Amino acid sequence: MALTHAQVTAQLTGPGQLFEIEEIGDTGVRTWKHAPAHFRALLEMSRFHDDKVFLVYEDEHLTFEDVFRRAATLAGRLVEEYGVTKGDRVAVAMRNYPEWVISFSAVLAAGAIAVPLNAWWTEPELTYGVRDSGAKLLIADGERASRLTSTGVPLIVTRGEVPAGARAFDDVLGEVTADVRLPDVRLSPDDPATIFYTSGTTGNPKGALGSHRNLGQSPMTVAYGLLRAVAMAGKDVAAATGTRRITLLTVPLFHVTGCFSAMTTTMFSGGGLVLMYKWDPGQALRLIEREKVTAMIGVPTSAWQLMSHPDFGRHDLSSLTTVGYGGAPAPPKLLERITENLPERAPSNGYGMTETTALAIGHGGADYQARPDSIGLPSPVVDVRVVDPMGEEVPPGEVGELCVRGPNVIMGYWNKPEATAETFVGGWLHTGDLAKIDEEGFVYIVDRAKDMVIRGGENVYCAEVEAALFEHPAVDDAAVIGVPHDELGEEVGAVIRLAPGQSVTPEGLRTFLADRIAKFKIPVHVWFRDTELPRNPGGKILKTRLRREILGP
Repeated sequence: MALTHAQVTAQLTGPGQLFEIEEIGDTGVRTWKHAPAHFRALLEMSRFHDDKVFLVYEDEHLTFEDVFRRAATLAGRLVEEYGVTKGDRVAVAMRNYPEWVISFSAVLAAGAIAVPLNAWWTEPELTYGVRDSGAKLLIADGERASRLTSTGVPLIVTRGEVPAGARAFDDVLGEVTADVRLPDVRLSPDDPATIFYTSGTTGNPKGALGSHRNLGQSPMTVAYGLLRAVAMAGKDVAAATGTRRITLLTVPLFHVTGCFSAMTTTMFSGGGLVLMYKWDPGQALRLIEREKVTAMIGVPTSAWQLMSHPDFGRHDLSSLTTVGYGGAPAPPKLLERITENLPERAPSNGYGMTETTALAIGHGGADYQARPDSIGLPSPVVDVRVVDPMGEEVPPGEVGELCVRGPNVIMGYWNKPEATAETFVGGWLHTGDLAKIDEEGFVYIVDRAKDMVIRGGENVYCAEVEAALFEHPAVDDAAVIGVPHDELGEEVGAVIRLAPGQSVTPEGLRTFLADRIAKFKIPVHVWFRDTELPRNPGGKILKTRLRREILGP
């Protein structure tokens, strides 16, 4: 007999259950009662998984105990040799190497605030992140280290050439012993833990300041979503809990999806995490077969490219039971392709932001099949509502701005009180997304209120790209728009009006932008026009009209 959502929620969140819920004082905010109070607790819990393989990178396999010992050792070195104390910021800039997980864990275990930097950023962008966060120390891979030598901040380098004045990661780590202990630091759920940078609609990126509570709650939210789908399908939840989940991570750890939906969830559950140097669908197929991967997590683009690869039918993918994605709009056509090419797999979609510590609303199983255009139901500890421009809640089915409240919502923006006050109002996060909620509580994203392109899960704020374009002497006016793309969701497009007597080619513009903004932000499509760009009486470019003129209805 099929259960209702209310029955499943009652079953999973009842007294004494893993997902039991309690309220934080009289705030109205509910939390997972049994979630780790802070990251140190999560790291220490992970030791119970002992000799199970936690991280896989190429031919390297590290157990939970391996990672704990290295993280604890490095945490001690940070305190003893670099004077890192509670509240200091330590930046991590590297690809998805095991050292990323070890460094992130060590920083938090030492009581410092981890600042993951986007490894795709250019030198000016990386420098901004270091200086804005006030990082006391940098831990980077060789590729990033060469871009970070001018910051004046001590540098630890792994997997690459070590610049003069920096130290090699292995030298800093030194001997790792079996009896190593974490540094003596007292942490509470309300202590700040992370600063993840999220692009601002204007100006420089904003540092999203997350707490240890946010971090500890996130793996519980992901785990609940997985087991809710199992229960809704009428399957044995206890049996599913005992099944080890091996996840192929197809997105960067410096994004909240990679860090919180995958990495910390794996630490919590005792599963395995398979890392990739960079996304490559052919390599992904080989890894799924070799490592007996059970779940793939990433953006919709990853699933699309996996199924489009010429070697798709040549590998044993029988272990793969779940294909999960988020971070970008998922076209209903993707669900059709998964159903056709990976029958009996369980596709799932999710909605979250940097500001919600990844997952806040989830969709899977029969619900996803029935409502492929929805992003699903909020987690039981998350409240959602849709409001009009005056902040008043609108009735079901009406469109307004989506607002979110819960233990996953971050503390605010680092050193940006005005932006914090604008976005976090009365305990509610104003997402900037236009949405509607139906009578059953399912949420539908209708449009993005923020002027943004989402390219393969990467947020590209149009104002940032436009500002870079305006630096070119030939550009008189510019507007950046999203161009639909089957695999990436969207690509970046730019409409340019040239200054009188000036000329430039699309390739010339791209070359000009190469050292100003990250590669994924550079327009793939460029259109030139002689007439003025359409604007409203307030001077704002009418991008809906511009898209229609350029791309058609």
